[in-house]
Amino acid sequence: MQLQLINGHFSPQEAVDILTKMTNVKVSYHEQQISASDAEEDVKYREKRIKDLQRNLQEARQAIAQSSQPRVSLKADIIVTINPTPS
Repeated sequence: MQLQLINGHFSPQEAVDILTKMTNVKVSYHEQQISASDAEEDVKYREKRIKDLQRNLQEARQAIAQSSQPRVSLKADIIVTINPTPS
């Protein structure tokens, strides 16, 4: 199953706003998981993932800011795969 979240053309400011909000949702999710976890390995993974998300957002912001294009295309799909439970 495919869930289409974003598929359109936006002003640079709208694109940055959408990307920022989407990233913040993922960062919040990882922060909640860190709070609920006692496993050091899991915490380290999630902290790294948060840093990666923040770095990627900053890179996207810079690319959009440096572009002279009046519109930015964004597309985001989520592929849902249901895996059977191993017996």
